[in-house]
Amino acid sequence: MRDIIAILRGVRPEEAISVADILLSCGISKLEIPLNSPEPFLSIERIIKTFSDYSFVGAGTVLDTNEVKMLSDIGASLIVSPDCNTDVIRETKRLSMVSVPGCFTPTECFRAIQSGADGLKIFPASLLGTAGLKALKSVLPTSTPLYVVGGVHAVNLPDWREAGASGFGVGASVFKPGDNLSDVKEKAERIVHAYDALN
Repeated sequence: MRDIIAILRGVRPEEAISVADILLSCGISKLEIPLNSPEPFLSIERIIKTFSDYSFVGAGTVLDTNEVKMLSDIGASLIVSPDCNTDVIRETKRLSMVSVPGCFTPTECFRAIQSGADGLKIFPASLLGTAGLKALKSVLPTSTPLYVVGGVHAVNLPDWREAGASGFGVGASVFKPGDNLSDVKEKAERIVHAYDALN
C-alpha cells in the first residue's frame, strides 16, 4: 500500500464514491475526509461501505474525542489531526484506529509519540522545509513514520523523501472542490507515478 494519503477537503457526499473510485483505481488507497468538509461523516460512511475491502479510510481535522468516537462508530480506520491533542491520540488508540496527529516542533513530535501516535503529520511542511525536516528527523526515533503535508506535490516528492519523509499527505494535488473526475484521475496518476519513481 502506497504511503500517500489523499486529503479530500471539500468533497461532497454525492461525489465521494466516484472520487474515491478514481483514486483507488489509480493506486491511492488511503483516503482522508477532513471534518470541515460538507457532511463529512456521510461521505466517510459511504466510502467505507462501498470500498471497505480495498481502502483505508478516515477523517482529518479531528479535534476532539467525541469526533473520534463517532468515527469509530461508522468504521473509520484513520484519525488525522492538525494539532497534537494527546486526548485525541489516546482515544484513537483505545478504539483501535490509526493515529496521525499534526506536529511541527520536536516537543509536539515527542509528545505525540509518547501518547501512542502511529505516525506524525508534519504540518505545515512547506514552512518547515526540507532542511527543517532533516533536522527534525535526526532527533526522532528512526521507526517513526513522518508524513509531510502542506505544499506537497508530484515535483517535490523526491526532495521530501531525501529529507526523510516516509509518506505524503496530498490535498489539492489530487482533489480540490470543483475538480471533475478527469482532473482527479490526471492528478492522481501524476502523484502515483512520482511516488513509484522513488522506489
